[in-house]
Amino acid sequence: MQDTFNQKIGSFVDTLLADYQGDRTIDAVIAFDQPNKEIVIDILQKLRKLIFPGYFRAHSYRVYTMRNQTTMLLEDVIFNLNRQIAIVLEYIPELKEAGRDAITKRAEEITFAFIEKIPQIRAYVETDVQATFDGDPAAYNKDEIIYSYPGLLAIVVNRIAHELHLLGVPLIPRIMTEYAHSMTGIDIHPGATLGYYFFIDHGTGIVIGETTEIGDNVKVYQGVTLGALSTRGGQSLKSKKRHPTICDNVTIYSGASILGGDTVIGKGAVIGANAFITRSIPEGAKVSIKNQELRYHYDSKTLAPATDLDTDDSWYYII
Repeated sequence: MQDTFNQKIGSFVDTLLADYQGDRTIDAVIAFDQPNKEIVIDILQKLRKLIFPGYFRAHSYRVYTMRNQTTMLLEDVIFNLNRQIAIVLEYIPELKEAGRDAITKRAEEITFAFIEKIPQIRAYVETDVQATFDGDPAAYNKDEIIYSYPGLLAIVVNRIAHELHLLGVPLIPRIMTEYAHSMTGIDIHPGATLGYYFFIDHGTGIVIGETTEIGDNVKVYQGVTLGALSTRGGQSLKSKKRHPTICDNVTIYSGASILGGDTVIGKGAVIGANAFITRSIPEGAKVSIKNQELRYHYDSKTLAPATDLDTDDSWYYII
């Protein structure tokens, strides 16, 4: 029986190896190393510890001072991030042609340029925590927000990934934001620009596209899409402004869709739930869709019948 099992396995291996011989995308075996998704996520977790040193401590390190812990975390991040960046820089044709030494040097430059951005990232995150606390009466303290709010997690990851994106790092920023997407249901492209005091309430189903620009003190509820008006142009639209600009002090309620690179939502505007917007909205405007007709069906016959409905024994209340 063991011989039969081994023969079947061998046959399956031969079949798969033969199938790999095509020229399809999924058949490709890249000559250079591939980025390690698990290591990228681990870098992200360690950066989170550096951003919130008193909340997400590195318990695996046997250290007794903040300096020692910070040193070990930072060395770990620098070593692994530098290695992963060097791998993905191979995706840039001009660097790949320049050779390994040029890639190694550029990876080191990017790594240290990013590390210098950590205090700036922390400054943004402090305002995000404050905005969330100020804007959510269900938050009893800031610890609750830092430990458990998916909106804050998605924002923090975006702020990290965005800095790497600005430094020209391929792939790694997207791995980071898609990890946050899988954890929170919030999809923010690393190219999106977020201002100070950004608050995501609830968050599930939010989509924020690559070229979106968001100002300061903006509040976004669940199910909001800040997207492209059309992507039928495919790759020809790359690097073009496809997503909206949201100015300061805007509130966007649940289910709203705001689309298009020329669409600007003016300062202080309020966008009501389920609105579908493809053109600019002036400063201070309040936008809402007209109330739809609601029907309430009751078993009791204490309400007057809805005579304009085709009903049998059902009774409705229409507003």
